[in-house]
Amino acid sequence: MTIGEKMHQTLADLEKAKVQLKGFSMDTQDPSAKQQFSDLASQLDGIVESLRGRINYVEQEEPSYKQFS
Repeated sequence: MTIGEKMHQTLADLEKAKVQLKGFSMDTQDPSAKQQFSDLASQLDGIVESLRGRINYVEQEEPSYKQFS
């Protein structure tokens, strides 16, 4: 697996985790847990955007890392 593939896989995994946390937030009745899940999803959103920016930069520098899926 190339570094490009690994970065894209990590991005997909993080986006999946973010969606799951948002789902947990919606499913729970506990206000504290709801807030915690929502906060964690927001933190992951920042990480996802940061990684996406890094992927874009790397793909500009090394076009062979670009994924076509």
